[in-house]
Amino acid sequence: MVPKEDLKQIVILGYLDDQMLEKLQPFIDLLIFHENDVVFREEDMADRFYMLKRGKILLEKQISEKITISVGSVKAGFSFGWSSMLDGESYTTDAICAETCEVFSVKRERLLNLLSTDHSMGYLMTQRLLRVVKKRLDHRTEQFLRAIKNHPDMKALLSDQKNTEELK
Repeated sequence: MVPKEDLKQIVILGYLDDQMLEKLQPFIDLLIFHENDVVFREEDMADRFYMLKRGKILLEKQISEKITISVGSVKAGFSFGWSSMLDGESYTTDAICAETCEVFSVKRERLLNLLSTDHSMGYLMTQRLLRVVKKRLDHRTEQFLRAIKNHPDMKALLSDQKNTEELK
């Protein structure tokens, strides 16, 4: 069984009290992955929720046969595979190990059953998950806006607008 102290190092679980962690402990599996191992692929059934104890996970999207882009990374203490929190969903990215990783994992149905029977635990986990999702959405929005602003056509348009305003 995974020690409670190890679970407390995971950000999303850090707000749970000891009693809640004890309910969760029997359902947690410790998985070991090596560099370049695939934890899951985009469109795989999201049947597990993951929490990284040690290592680094890259979240990638393949946009063509020859091009894969990294849309994020997960460092120790953080979670991934959030699609598992929604019944019947599939993962939206590939999760690839950048190095050897120790990963806590819990099956979706076990986690959802636990969260639906312990409403306080469900509320805390949902609030933490929403904070993480918001932070990542904000980060990706900033990346997107920077990419647009730095596009040559947009730079020219912004430059033309600035020159027009200066002439007024």
